[in-house]
Amino acid sequence: MTRITIPVGPQHPLLKEPLSVRLTAEGERVVEAAMRIGYVHRGIERLTEERSYVQNLHLLERVCGICSHVHTTTYCQGVEALLELDVPPRGLMLRTLLCELERIHSHLLWLGVLAENIGYTTIFMYSWRDREIVLDVMENLSGGRIAHAVNVIGGVRIDLEPEQVDAIRRRLDQLQEQVDDLRDVVEHESTLRARTKGVGGASLEQVRRHCAVGPLARAAGLDRDVRRDAPYAAYDRLSFEVVTEAGGDVWAATRVRVLEVFESLSLCHQILDNLPSGEVSTRAPRRVPEGEIVSRAEAPRGEVVYYIRSDGSDKPARIKIRTPTLPALSLVREQLRDINIADVPPVISGIDLCIACADR
Repeated sequence: MTRITIPVGPQHPLLKEPLSVRLTAEGERVVEAAMRIGYVHRGIERLTEERSYVQNLHLLERVCGICSHVHTTTYCQGVEALLELDVPPRGLMLRTLLCELERIHSHLLWLGVLAENIGYTTIFMYSWRDREIVLDVMENLSGGRIAHAVNVIGGVRIDLEPEQVDAIRRRLDQLQEQVDDLRDVVEHESTLRARTKGVGGASLEQVRRHCAVGPLARAAGLDRDVRRDAPYAAYDRLSFEVVTEAGGDVWAATRVRVLEVFESLSLCHQILDNLPSGEVSTRAPRRVPEGEIVSRAEAPRGEVVYYIRSDGSDKPARIKIRTPTLPALSLVREQLRDINIADVPPVISGIDLCIACADR
């Protein structure tokens, strides 16, 4: 059978960001996939060496627009460890609250993108309607719907008044009701199941070999979550279940993310019910003692790792960032093999790629 090459991207309606995928197909079957990144390289890691630790907060928040807060959380806790700072418990709780709101936002956004790319507009409309509630809550907290600038070295810059806590509770209760309805649509709609079940499957062995993390790995049965396995911020004072599935396909990834929304809602209520009193931050010196540290956090897409090296000045000597997308890109090449061309959109969407994260 004649082989043809089908280019997808770097500019394509399926892709939110520039990524070039070249599919080799025989008839309707994809037999090989190749990828190329490098279209949005911004040199952020190099730029951090020219800015002070405080200035880098605003730069690193722009590594990714969707998970901006978790990047500065990972960075701040690494710098705080080098400074041997004790962040006030209230500051850690508020930092954690925004991390979980960001996770809900990311998962609902992803679900809408997946639905739209497979032609199922109903779920797209429902999930993005519910996403507006999370954006409103985050705006109430920080003043920003996407970029928050909440973290500072030593804690956070915001605090909550009692009336704000009550308002956030009411909005989260409303979100809980609406997401319950959304879950029913997801789990009982035959169209979504038919387009995602058995599509783009990844085994546990493949996930381990490619070092995949986050919902992608948990969908294949890997029971791993940094929030539980290496607690940071206030997660050691909170309880939640790590959601896993066994299928490894797009359907399993969908179920993982939808169920994680409910776990995040539970965590938000725990934080609001147990918010300690006191300060939200502590003063930090501008110069950081010489040393190096590895800081980790669980972003919506999976584990984020920051390596920070200090030479004793007010600027870092080196910052290296490891995001979840790069290992996911290496895995998606295997997921695209031996599938129908019509199944390419749900497979690529199911990974939840962030090219800006991977290509810094």
